[in-house]
Amino acid sequence: MADRKTKVVRKLVAGIKMKMEHNNVEVIRGEASIVKGDATSITIACGEESYEAKNLLICTGSEAFVPPIPGAKDNPAVLTNREILALTQAPESLVIIGGGVIGMEFASLYNSLGIQVTVVEMLPEILGGLDKEISEMLRSIYAKKGVKFNLQCKVTAIDGNIVHFTDSEGNEQSIEGDKILMSVGRRATLTGFGLENIAVETERGIKVNEQMQTSMPNVYAAGDVTGFSLLAHTASREGEVAVNNILGKSDKMEYNAIPGIVYTNPEVSGVGLTEEQAQAQGIEYRLSKLPMTYAGRFVAENEGQTGMCKILSTAEGKVLGVHMLGNPSSEFICAACMAITNGLTIDELRRTIFPHPTVSEILKEVLFEL
Repeated sequence: MADRKTKVVRKLVAGIKMKMEHNNVEVIRGEASIVKGDATSITIACGEESYEAKNLLICTGSEAFVPPIPGAKDNPAVLTNREILALTQAPESLVIIGGGVIGMEFASLYNSLGIQVTVVEMLPEILGGLDKEISEMLRSIYAKKGVKFNLQCKVTAIDGNIVHFTDSEGNEQSIEGDKILMSVGRRATLTGFGLENIAVETERGIKVNEQMQTSMPNVYAAGDVTGFSLLAHTASREGEVAVNNILGKSDKMEYNAIPGIVYTNPEVSGVGLTEEQAQAQGIEYRLSKLPMTYAGRFVAENEGQTGMCKILSTAEGKVLGVHMLGNPSSEFICAACMAITNGLTIDELRRTIFPHPTVSEILKEVLFEL
């Protein structure tokens, strides 16, 4: 598996390299640093060379956040998502600190390999920020598969390969794992490249406007370094917006239809507002939901599974959010993204012809329940 992963990554990177060459993009390999900059010119140093440009686009990404838990630093048993992907031998057991997207994806992977997985999560439910009902369903599925969940638990220390935590009632608990995955989030990479040498405002990341422009008009930022939506597809669109504005083309970034996927098995897909978000914002909504088994192909391809599809809409019929549990929902969530982006109504979507038999037909089935 590790060899195949490396082979696939190498092939994809080679493809991107070819696209860069085809579009006459010069790629300089090295450790770069911002030397100085003002509203007219930016100077970048890389090795013994320096480069000047009118505009700068910062895309330094993010890194796994390792909280200051006693015993976590320089502990060979503690891994981030980067180190765990480099393993070539499966651990006997795995403790995952954090039940977010990355934590659950690795829980899914290692559970499928027959490894005992335990998740320690500080929040009352896994996948915080996603639809609560679907998160509960996914946890139930993995609990039946043997994954152990410790919710509302705060890790207090790590002693070798033993994780100590307090449970929801304040009791001290501990669990041992051959390996420990630290999966409590990521943070923008803001140091190590001379960002302090230009007058750019930062908070959790580099602050930008809708045009991806920083507080310096000729400096832009895109991707995880903004600290907002740490997703590859968000970064891609942000890069397009930044470049378009650098070229004088009017464009702006909108975040109301960013799809979120959890690549577990079954997978979770969602876009737009969840019920919890709509309620918190005081937005009135209509809700319709059905089991994924209302789509014949889902039944044929997912023996013994149910899943769910739910759609939220306004009283006027505009789509607010779509959330699904079931394979392969990530392949057709883009239909919901387009509906929200373009302000489509339920009636307009009902007139859309869905191919049969497909799992995507579940969307139309739910639409007719509204």
